[in-house]
Amino acid sequence: MRDRSEPRFPGGPVADPAGSHHERRIRSFQPRRSRVTTGQGDALQRLWPVWGIEIDGRRVLDPAAMFEGLPVVLEIGFGMGEATARMAGDDPGTGILAVDVHTPGQGNLLGLAERNGLTNVRVANGDAIILLREMLPEHSLDGVRVYFPDPWHKKRHHKRRLIQPEFLDLVARRMKPGAILHCATDWEPYAEQMLEVLTAHPAFENTTADGGFAPRPAFRPRTRFEGQGLDKGHIVRDLLFQRVVDGE
Repeated sequence: MRDRSEPRFPGGPVADPAGSHHERRIRSFQPRRSRVTTGQGDALQRLWPVWGIEIDGRRVLDPAAMFEGLPVVLEIGFGMGEATARMAGDDPGTGILAVDVHTPGQGNLLGLAERNGLTNVRVANGDAIILLREMLPEHSLDGVRVYFPDPWHKKRHHKRRLIQPEFLDLVARRMKPGAILHCATDWEPYAEQMLEVLTAHPAFENTTADGGFAPRPAFRPRTRFEGQGLDKGHIVRDLLFQRVVDGE
């Protein structure tokens, strides 16, 4: 029997790259366990050593060098990676550093990148907070995308939601002035909280003239998950906030 500390796929992503048992803070995500297909497993074993990054908190990355000088956008939570791959294909002049903890999604995105000849995608495994806090230099990101984060529906779990003032403090320091933080959710109470928290933060300014939600920009593809929400009558909200020059 395989020891739980050993990777499921030799040479692929490890289960707990930063040793999360040392982290006492509240987490905004929970690892999901689901079956990895043969194709996803093959992609993990072959492509992880090339395009994979472990969020271990032990080194500082150089995003510009990673993408040979391209502007770099951080995407936090990419699901199965279909939307990420489409955005990378539509905009080859931007590097996408995509973070998730879902192993099947990691394998799927790596496979999509290979099949579509995408050289502007890197897949990071682990906690995005550790990546932002310990592994990315200040002012190194040209954008941050947080699409459909876990809304943590129950009131007692709202403290687990990612978009909080403390997260914005951290992400603002890693973003270049003028960079865009783009959030999207289909859970209206969370959308209202996002708007409130972002509007109150001095480092960000709403790009929408009326100070409300933005229309879905053309570069963000509609995902299957989004379509399922729309079929149920959910309203999808986009928020586009710019990192201001003098906010810290």
